[in-house]
Amino acid sequence: MQHIVKKNLLCGLYCLITGCSQLPEIKTVNHVNLPQFMGDWYVIACIPTLIEKDIYNPIESYELQQDGTIQTTFTFRQGSFDGKAKMYQPKGFVVPNTGNALWGMQFIWPIKAEYRIVYLDDQYQTTIIARNARDYVWLMSRQPALSDEKYQAYVEQIKDMGYDIKKLVKIPQQWDVPPKKEVP
Repeated sequence: MQHIVKKNLLCGLYCLITGCSQLPEIKTVNHVNLPQFMGDWYVIACIPTLIEKDIYNPIESYELQQDGTIQTTFTFRQGSFDGKAKMYQPKGFVVPNTGNALWGMQFIWPIKAEYRIVYLDDQYQTTIIARNARDYVWLMSRQPALSDEKYQAYVEQIKDMGYDIKKLVKIPQQWDVPPKKEVP
């Protein structure tokens, strides 16, 4: 009897750790041209992590380093467009033999969070970053806004990956455009 109780407790603990139902792996894109992927990406929507709650004007910037790592700079305003400016600088590590589409993102040593590039348009203008756990997802663009039609299409794509889109938050982006200088 004691053996059965121990076995059931171990099974229950395993389910808590692994999430009982194993969801299928979210496939990454086949290949990412890292130099082309580098630069600024506006975060259009996400299932927010703890630091991403109530953020405005978030931008994720990538810079490829000589050692192959990716210096990442995540900037945003907390609480409002005029809120306190915040910045985090995790480091990305490209997982070998993944077409550069799977990274480990390290905010705190030695932990590397899964970072899967699961959608990337041909012009490198829009991307979706996901995790197999379906806990977090990011829709990012080179522009601070997407048309409602495109946004809804990407939301459907995220839903089709198995995400609960009720948790998806559209992030406020508001940028002042400087006036165009007249050419004499």
